[in-house]
Amino acid sequence: MKKILVMAALAVCSFASAQKGTILVGGNIGFTSEKTEFANSERTVNEFSFSPKVGYQFHENWTVGGEFTVSSSNDDNGITEEKNNGFKLGAFVRYTMPLSQTFSVFADMGAGFQNAKYKEYGPGNAFAKSKADGMYVGVTPALFINMKKGFGLNFSIGGLGYETLSYDNNGPDVNSFYFNFGQTFNIGISKNF
Repeated sequence: MKKILVMAALAVCSFASAQKGTILVGGNIGFTSEKTEFANSERTVNEFSFSPKVGYQFHENWTVGGEFTVSSSNDDNGITEEKNNGFKLGAFVRYTMPLSQTFSVFADMGAGFQNAKYKEYGPGNAFAKSKADGMYVGVTPALFINMKKGFGLNFSIGGLGYETLSYDNNGPDVNSFYFNFGQTFNIGISKNF
């Protein structure tokens, strides 16, 4: 069975050609859809996320700031439907290395607090729900292409990270490590203000 993963993102999150002492504002909008067929059934997972960032470039190569992510996903297998809502609030640090006047590479490292809410709907509208709190840390490398006067395109194909979630009402503690290089694709635009 083959998974189909489509990631579309509009990002205003890279400031690779930013100047020292500037304030940086940006964000990502992303959508993922995955459909899996097995036996005589089909499973569809859709996810939407919005991730704004604000940073201060204190050095030609270094930026530090705050990040926030709101996400929502829906997983429907034809019998049950799962809905997940979450948010993350934390800080990031970015290191940028110019390769030329046109190309730069950068890596964002983010860490902070996260919250998740889960609901599962079954036959007869019966449902279960739970909440969880935890932390996250992740690294995302990317490529920046400077088009004109600080406007440019960003490309990334995944990253790596670690997340924890502790569910309420004696629920499970979840610790997960992810390495999704080549499994996601993000493209966006950026501008230094």
